Amino acid sequence: MVRIRLLGEQVVSDASGAPLALSPRTVALVGYLVLHAGVPQQRGRIATLFWPDSADEQALTNLRRELHHLRAALAGEPALVVTGRDLCWCDTATCVVDLREFATGADAAAAAARAGADGAVLAHATAALAAYRGEFLPGGYDDWLLEARAELETRCAELCELACDTLERTGDLAGAVEVARRRVRLRPLDELGYRRLIELQGELGDRAGAVNTYHHCAAVLERELGVTPDPATRRPLDRLLARASEIDAPGPPPAAAAGDARSGAARSGAAAGTLVGRGRELETLRAGWRAAAAGRPAAVLVRGDPGVGKTRLVTALADSARLDGAVVASARCFGAAGRLALAPVAEWLRTPDVRAGRATLDAVWQVEVERLVPSGRGGDPGGSGNGPGEEAWQRHRFFEGLARALTATGRPTLLVLDNLHWCDAETLAFLTLCLGLVPDAPLMVAATMRADASEHEPQVGAWVSRMRGAGMLSELLLGPLETADSARLAAAVSGVALSDDDAAVLQASTGGFPLYVVEAARSTLETDAPVPVGDLATVLRERLEQVGPTAREVAGLAAAIGRDFTLDLVTEASDLDADAVVRAVDELWRRRILTEVAEGYDFSHDLVRDGAYAQVSPPRRWLLHRRVAQGLELLHAEDTDRVSAQLAEQYARGGRPERAVRYFHRAAELAAGMFAHTEAIRLYDEALSIVRSLPAGRSRSREELAVLEAVAAPLNARDGYASPRLRETHDRMIRLAEDLGQRDALLTGLVGLWSSLFVQGEVTASATTAARALEMMSPDSEQAAAAHFALGTSTLIAGRPAEALGHLVHVAEQGADHRLSIGTRPDVHGLASATHAHWLLGDDTRAGTAAREVVALARTTDPYNLAVALAYASITHQLRGAVDELRPAVAELRDLCDRYGFAYYRDWARILDGWSRGDGPGLEAARRGVANLDADGARVRMPYWQSLVADLCAAT
Repeated sequence: MVRIRLLGEQVVSDASGAPLALSPRTVALVGYLVLHAGVPQQRGRIATLFWPDSADEQALTNLRRELHHLRAALAGEPALVVTGRDLCWCDTATCVVDLREFATGADAAAAAARAGADGAVLAHATAALAAYRGEFLPGGYDDWLLEARAELETRCAELCELACDTLERTGDLAGAVEVARRRVRLRPLDELGYRRLIELQGELGDRAGAVNTYHHCAAVLERELGVTPDPATRRPLDRLLARASEIDAPGPPPAAAAGDARSGAARSGAAAGTLVGRGRELETLRAGWRAAAAGRPAAVLVRGDPGVGKTRLVTALADSARLDGAVVASARCFGAAGRLALAPVAEWLRTPDVRAGRATLDAVWQVEVERLVPSGRGGDPGGSGNGPGEEAWQRHRFFEGLARALTATGRPTLLVLDNLHWCDAETLAFLTLCLGLVPDAPLMVAATMRADASEHEPQVGAWVSRMRGAGMLSELLLGPLETADSARLAAAVSGVALSDDDAAVLQASTGGFPLYVVEAARSTLETDAPVPVGDLATVLRERLEQVGPTAREVAGLAAAIGRDFTLDLVTEASDLDADAVVRAVDELWRRRILTEVAEGYDFSHDLVRDGAYAQVSPPRRWLLHRRVAQGLELLHAEDTDRVSAQLAEQYARGGRPERAVRYFHRAAELAAGMFAHTEAIRLYDEALSIVRSLPAGRSRSREELAVLEAVAAPLNARDGYASPRLRETHDRMIRLAEDLGQRDALLTGLVGLWSSLFVQGEVTASATTAARALEMMSPDSEQAAAAHFALGTSTLIAGRPAEALGHLVHVAEQGADHRLSIGTRPDVHGLASATHAHWLLGDDTRAGTAAREVVALARTTDPYNLAVALAYASITHQLRGAVDELRPAVAELRDLCDRYGFAYYRDWARILDGWSRGDGPGLEAARRGVANLDADGARVRMPYWQSLVADLCAAT
């Protein structure tokens, strides 16, 4: 059985379900034939369509090549009929194609509708819609394909309408709503779909859903077309909210009770979208974008004070790029409000155009993307839990998979990132790799950042400096508007031109900051008062005071959430009834205090959120945070992992430390599972801070020990074994474990402490620590191999090779069933260390043979184990004077270390490579390697390294 998926994917699978290795062009050929199933297609016509720029003979040659690959992959599947003149696709029982499932199901549903058979309509329509998982051949943009894609989309929209009508007629309103939602997703610019969905949600009694649908419609139309919805689209919503008002609290309809700010804005154009006085800056960004789109990947950073219009300027660039046919993916960073590592990258990957490109990736890269953005089709690819070096290569592969997904669209791609000053360290590291992965990728990252970024995340400033130094970042400092431009912007918002005197007052009161100007102009528009004088906080406070008391209460609750939110969450966390919340959110939206985003709402600006939060009293904040946490738990009861960081911070602010610690711990585990070590450490530190503030006692000690055991791994992975903090962590773990009588935790602490002592060159202390750990272990303990390895390497460095060899052989005998505490396989690392023992015992031949054998074994494992084997083998070759073996081993080691970021072994390679060269540049390389190791505190083997430098000094 062959399975072909052409809708939302480009996958051809064999009977076992394994994808067949076919090029996108070959899959497109399948799609073309399936699209015309049952009708023979002339070879010449296909060749011309697929290769319009080639001569006829060459185009036919290209077709024969693709046809050869296709026939070989299908292995005689009779669905493909080939003659010397034509190609044809025929339906068979041995080949299942989603496009054919959709087409036949749609035809059957239409026939059933004509016959009045509602049951058959729903059965066939459901099957057809299930087959339509996305656009036809995503990632392809040939003319014939675009035409076919549009026709299929229209057919799917018609099928949605048919199914929706049938479901409503048969009384299944919930089912009709779901199909209507799909119709909206399919045609996001068609108001008829929104109108139908609002009506159905009203019939179902889902006022919150109806409000959200209208807000989403307005946001999409304003963003994409610069227009507001037709009054006919708002009318069913107003009727629905008016009925709710009459039931709950008689009074005027909501739209009449408060002047609709959006109506006023519509009279004078899209006020919030007006870009005034930024022509030069926008052209600078466009020039950078044109260069990036031509194949010179880069990043641009728009910096400025809050309210100066950074986001609006970058949005204008995004609009321009989108009109040029580019893929635009937008994301934003949040402060401490439940920040998730790599959340911006995940948001980019969920963009429809990017998601379509992901479908063309090889399976090995799709697995990596699944770690961050699960599709729900596969299992959990697993977390990390390995040593720092092994995680380095896994993290690199993970990042590479994400980068390949973002650059697989086949079109120039613009990644927009708002609020870079709150960006997590892992997203920054990913951006560096992504921009450098494909040197000619048509890719640009456009970010905004506050001028005072150093006050937020120190790593952001370091990243900016590195990118600037590498020539991959350009910066644009955005200042306030001039008086004339401020007046023009205010006029665009209010529809009223300002006199020179009013313009001067406006400029003096707002400083020319666009956000201040817009808020001041809106205040004037809605109250018919003069231009308000005062700072932004005053203007925002007055704006919030203009809404009703219920809306102000909801605004305070939304501000406590600290990031984007759903209506469900606000309703769950509020003590108001659902209809009151819905009306309040609608009022805040119409006043442009809230704006619609992908999954709900957010404040129109971070400063607006800050203003709303400032109006909440401290005791009230405590209560709101607790309610938000409880609401999150209820809404995500089946999967709290995705909101664990939010839950932790909400409970911490809501005075529930025990729950906060639990969720901080879980959020940190999830971050570590995505190799986000810095974020994991931050979250564990938050948990430690809370735990250490609790009353002293055994309970607190147990909590602290649990967090310390967990934080050791990401500390190790990020900072290395020589980290002073890692050593302090292990010392504290040992003391707590001894006090609590927890033997396993004590052994873990001892083995971890040995690693720090050994790498830092404290050989005697490391041997003593390892011996203590080994004495406490039973021979069959899982940690016994780690203890033998610890004692073996310590005694080897201490000059007792015979004793060391016994321990290392024992380690090697453990095989590959588990990992040592440092992340390596026992057989690889044990044998690698044993090669040095053989040489010290005078067995030069055995040492050389063992070095070659362990490298061969490591080639069957992974990059980190191979790097370890090559590093130890390189030392062995140097000790033996086998320069002819040393040079290729060191060259391969350097390539591995450069690719995967194995800094520790990269410095080994520098020193050994420099020694093998024996010249001035070699001496400089060796000195650099020694200096790096010394700076990192990795002083074990330092006498050996320095002896090699001394050899070079004597030789040069």
